[in-house]
Amino acid sequence: MGNLKNLIRKIFMPSINSQYEFTLPIKSESDSDIENVENVGNIEKIFSNIASNLEYVKVQYKTLLNSDIVVREFLLNARNKKFKAFILFIDGMVNSALINDNILTPLMLRNRANTFEGTQNFIDYDQKTNNAIVRKIKKFDIKDYINTCLLPQNSVQIISDFSEVFDGVNSGNCVLFVDGLASAFDIEVKGFKQRGVESPNNEIVIRGAQQAFNESIRVNTSLVRRLVNNENLIIENIPVGNISKTKCAVCYINNIVNDNLVAEVKYRLNNINVDYVLSSGQLEQLIEDNGNYSVPELIATERPDRVAGYLLEGRVAIIVNGNPYVLIAPAIMLDFLSSPEDANLKYQYSNLLKFIRILALFLTLFLPALYIAITSFHQELIPTELLFAIVSSRESVPFPIIIELLIMEISFELIREGGLRIPSAIGPTIGIVGALILGQAAVEASIVSPILIIIVSITGLASFAIPDFSLSFHCRIVRFVYTFLGYLCGFLGIAMGFFIHLFILSSIESFGVAYLSPYIPFEEKYKKGLFVTPIWKREKRPDFLDAKKGKKQPNISMKWKYTK
Repeated sequence: MGNLKNLIRKIFMPSINSQYEFTLPIKSESDSDIENVENVGNIEKIFSNIASNLEYVKVQYKTLLNSDIVVREFLLNARNKKFKAFILFIDGMVNSALINDNILTPLMLRNRANTFEGTQNFIDYDQKTNNAIVRKIKKFDIKDYINTCLLPQNSVQIISDFSEVFDGVNSGNCVLFVDGLASAFDIEVKGFKQRGVESPNNEIVIRGAQQAFNESIRVNTSLVRRLVNNENLIIENIPVGNISKTKCAVCYINNIVNDNLVAEVKYRLNNINVDYVLSSGQLEQLIEDNGNYSVPELIATERPDRVAGYLLEGRVAIIVNGNPYVLIAPAIMLDFLSSPEDANLKYQYSNLLKFIRILALFLTLFLPALYIAITSFHQELIPTELLFAIVSSRESVPFPIIIELLIMEISFELIREGGLRIPSAIGPTIGIVGALILGQAAVEASIVSPILIIIVSITGLASFAIPDFSLSFHCRIVRFVYTFLGYLCGFLGIAMGFFIHLFILSSIESFGVAYLSPYIPFEEKYKKGLFVTPIWKREKRPDFLDAKKGKKQPNISMKWKYTK
């Protein structure tokens, strides 16, 4: 029996060593992956000795293996002395012209030796009398000299820890080390390629800005600042990820937002203990309150004007470097039924469109379930002629109605997913043609009935009318649950499922705000919220945000009507 087990193991589970005829070395826990790194260790402070700094950064960056790590050694002349120096940067992430013109050229070719001979004078101003005062400096400080005279770059920081060195280099900066200094110069010379500011791909509007975020965090923050021209707009950088150290910018307006909300957002970001976070979608799952539910709890948008509007309401935006979607917290369900177009249209148009979206939401959730419940349990609700037409159309269909519906629902989802994955030029065409051919062939083959094709088509179109794709995904998932409940128990099953669904939604919170606000829990002051009011009547910010400034405009905002 043992021989048989060994034979089966050799056939189906061959060992790597015997298959490829080489021996894997047995490695103990005490062995190091790279001996040099283990010998050097993790050092925090920068050495004053240039050789030690050079050796340490070469070991940490493994310059013998990394072909894009550049270490440039040279001599720096100052006060008739030569100082050993080197710069460290990553090729492809920096602007080489800036390094040559603003770093290497001043440090290597400009010799101002006589500048620091003897006593130096500079002009200062007395704060009380505002009179000019000539001060004298006798001591030569190479660090200040380099920083003030030899580095004509707009952003230079003096750092003293190797962790700051690695953060700067990994971000696309150039770090300068000089012999005798226990500090370094972090010089911003970013120059990596990035996508320009383009039109939105998903949140398209007819009347409105045609700008969208890209993958650069600085470009995205500048787009927000261009719209919110106020000194109270705060943008704090918080790195997330133990290895990736992805930059996240927390944006809020200091004199509007609730301080507790800002503190909660920063607390969650600072207490994420993962190796990497590469997108806003991953970050959303790490900071949302109820990750086990499929409903979206944070708004994801690619439009700067939408972010600016939410910031002015008193919310917090989170911009993730390398991702064009910005997260907004907190969020309620009504936010996902709003479109960026609503802010640019008159309130009558916006209310009509919102009513259509709410209708689309209910059709997406309940239409297939209602069809099954009525045809299986409540035939008395169907007009007689329509009932006879439905029965006659299903005479040749060999499957139960639930199987028939599942076939068409899954086929529709396959067409939708396939249309997204193939090239965009032919994606919509393939989707439309595939749906027509598949539906016609299914009816002719007596696999499904014609009325079911209509039901599935209306459901699919309704799901497209939901503005937020995350909420649309949630509705598509829950729709199958309602369908099975309608097949098993009819209207009773649908009603039970609806109350359970409503109970779950009412228990969800987004950063302390009830998900079904402003109606669950209901208060009289929350009576506005579902539909859009005229712009001159939007005096208050949402009450559930508890902003510092509750009013955003006076009761009379159009003063021109009353000043004549």
